[in-house]
Amino acid sequence: MRRELAVTGAAPPPLAWERYADPSLWPTWSPQIASVVSSTVRLETGTTGVVRGHGGLRLGFTAEDVDDDARRWTWRVEPTHALFMPLPGVLRRCGRLRLEHGVALSGRVDGGSTTTLALEGAALVVLAYAPLAAVALRRLVALP
Repeated sequence: MRRELAVTGAAPPPLAWERYADPSLWPTWSPQIASVVSSTVRLETGTTGVVRGHGGLRLGFTAEDVDDDARRWTWRVEPTHALFMPLPGVLRRCGRLRLEHGVALSGRVDGGSTTTLALEGAALVVLAYAPLAAVALRRLVALP
């Protein structure tokens, strides 16, 4: 299943993009993320890592494509642990998501930004994650 979201806020595009480009900042705007460990300080094509959620949820990730100039990036995530226990292969595969993100000038008078997200994966996972993603995206494009 594929689901697309778009959220507009007052943060200028360079600020919103920086919040994506620096994985250490992800927990500051995405409430479902407790911490991130990544192979690079700045997001780039090929960056890998682990996103740790609350309640022992862990997801491995790989950035497939990152374009700083276009402010777009795509990554794949796969759950590896839940409730601090390793997940069996079938649950890992069912939980996989592909996420395409973008940040652009919103066209608002205040010069804010619009962020877009396309989620692809199993319908149950996409439908469950989309509301959490919308909350995070609103925080991504908000001014501090």
